[in-house]
Amino acid sequence: MSRANNAMNEREFAVEVTRRLQDAGHEALWAGGCVRDQLLGLDPKDYDVATSARPEQVQELFGRHRSLAIGASFGVITILGPEKSAGQIEVATFRNDGDYSDGRRPDSVEYSTAEEDAQRRDFTINGLFFDPIKEQVIDFVGGREDLKRRVIRAIGDAESRIDEDKLRMLRAVRFTATFDFDLEVETARAIERRAEQINVVSRERVAAEFRRMFSHPQRSLAVKMLSDLGLLHELLDPELRVSAKSLAWPGAATLERLKRISTQQFSLALAMLLRDLLTEPKSLEQLGRNWKLSVDEIRSVIWLIENESSLLDAVNRPWPQIQRRLIQPLSRLGLEFCEVIANHTKNEAQKQSMAFCRTKLSQPPEVLNPEPLLTGDDLNAAGLKPGPKYKLLLDSVRDAQLEGKIANSDQALELARELDQN
Repeated sequence: MSRANNAMNEREFAVEVTRRLQDAGHEALWAGGCVRDQLLGLDPKDYDVATSARPEQVQELFGRHRSLAIGASFGVITILGPEKSAGQIEVATFRNDGDYSDGRRPDSVEYSTAEEDAQRRDFTINGLFFDPIKEQVIDFVGGREDLKRRVIRAIGDAESRIDEDKLRMLRAVRFTATFDFDLEVETARAIERRAEQINVVSRERVAAEFRRMFSHPQRSLAVKMLSDLGLLHELLDPELRVSAKSLAWPGAATLERLKRISTQQFSLALAMLLRDLLTEPKSLEQLGRNWKLSVDEIRSVIWLIENESSLLDAVNRPWPQIQRRLIQPLSRLGLEFCEVIANHTKNEAQKQSMAFCRTKLSQPPEVLNPEPLLTGDDLNAAGLKPGPKYKLLLDSVRDAQLEGKIANSDQALELARELDQN
């Protein structure tokens, strides 16, 4: 089923949920991001409904077999769609949040009105409601005007909004960069004053925001904002902060390369950001663990950075050295990474290396990566003594094969014997 049909079914289901709540005598409205995206002419990723109905009333109306009470303590019930393409809708009771003693989540909630519910939200563009039955926007916080003015503004007192949940500092950057809006002055000042407090946010939540920002075409703007507001450096390990300061990192060249990336691959963008800062794989591994990145993400970033110089100089390197890199699963991502660098520097030799690698990579698998002419079993059968030297012999024979110096197993074995005697 196409994405367009999926979106239509999700929307219809969101309308159905809202209608049923209203028909039962409750106030019910679409809330937050889906309203914002709709007004911006975007296809909402999901739909949320806010209502005057209490969680137990929501469950009673839709039936327990179609509802999940995972977020009931915060007034949220998830309604399952009648079919997979309809997805699921979170229905949240209008509420006020209590104190945020940990700077991440409210200690308690109490049920309230739609207007009070809007006032507790983070930014004005996320505090909008929409009645899909009447097709009417309800705006208690000036969000519609800020959408027109292309401004990200905290609702009410900016410092209070940031103090409630420090993750809002990263969200402010993401929304500003993603939509190419301006960050309102008082909201920006509140973030700058509290940048060092970003570390109270769980690394999982930080990593999730990074993935969204760095996977978006506006990643360069996001990184510049993170740096200007003091957030990026606060999230580095202490020893890396010193390096970042001395290198004036990230510089204009880094930001320009980030802008030139066409793929949505998070690992590629992160490698481009960190390549000038990190010189040791261990420092990247530590940073990756601190940021709660996946093992695959960390390995990908390390591979891209470690293989950059070889790929950019491919025309001057022995073919076996390049071939071993091009047969790796990350080779195509590595070429995208290096092509951005080569095109940015306008280095003709590097561009030639990229063209060379692309040509080689387009070859059939049996040409790019032919079966080895010799294995460890062959060495053992020929009477060569097993040991650490096996790997050196096999690598040397493999290089000769790839360079076209030998063409069959007999020649491979003969070469291995010669090398073993030296």
